[in-house]
Amino acid sequence: MLILGIDSGSTTTKGVLFDGKNVLDSVIVSTGSSPKEAMKEVYRILKKDNDVYTVTTGYGRNLLEGLSDKSVTEITCHGKGASYLCPGISAVIDIGGQDSKVIKLDRDSNIVDFAMNDKCAAGTGRFIEVMMRTLKQEISNIDSFIEGENPLKISSMCTVFAESEIVSLLAKEEKAESIAMGIVDSICERTAIFARKLNFDGSIFFSGGLSKSKVITSVLSEKLRQEVLTHENSQLTGAIGAAVIGSKKIRG
Repeated sequence: MLILGIDSGSTTTKGVLFDGKNVLDSVIVSTGSSPKEAMKEVYRILKKDNDVYTVTTGYGRNLLEGLSDKSVTEITCHGKGASYLCPGISAVIDIGGQDSKVIKLDRDSNIVDFAMNDKCAAGTGRFIEVMMRTLKQEISNIDSFIEGENPLKISSMCTVFAESEIVSLLAKEEKAESIAMGIVDSICERTAIFARKLNFDGSIFFSGGLSKSKVITSVLSEKLRQEVLTHENSQLTGAIGAAVIGSKKIRG
């Protein structure tokens, strides 16, 4: 039996097909307005004719009624998934679409403590996405847009006020690239302050869609003054963790 891990995020829904050792297949779809339908789509794409044990996590983890065998919190799944992708790490930082979280691990990859920011859009992927849209840029192009730029200080971290500030800066003919770098600098500084509250040492794993950005990863490492690692499958961390947990469940 194969294990199907599904992570229902606010922006994207991720899924992996796992044989207990390796990720055999994966998919990422837009969550859109219906997390339930997005999860069903991921399930349909990956299950095919396979006999699967399905574990769900994330915001919509309880929505796959009749198809999910187990649901697990996203904190647990991100810890397990990050440890699978990068053994020996001491912490996980995930900047998601609607929240950011920091997870502290022990030497055996067990969760020791965690902190979560889900009360404010500042410090999330959504914040960067909205600000980039104000600059008429796609978030997927962020590295090529800001690499090598000096950050222009953004004083407000409230989405509404920051958007107005950016419009004012553009009106003053400030470089859009420097403004975008300022946004990244502010996000990473805020995340580092948030993360340091857990007092961890050692390597940190950066998960989520923003971890695909080499510039954001580098700036975050500078702010933390610690090594920040990532992986080509870092956006799938939650889904991989769900699958790893499912594998241990069915194989004892």
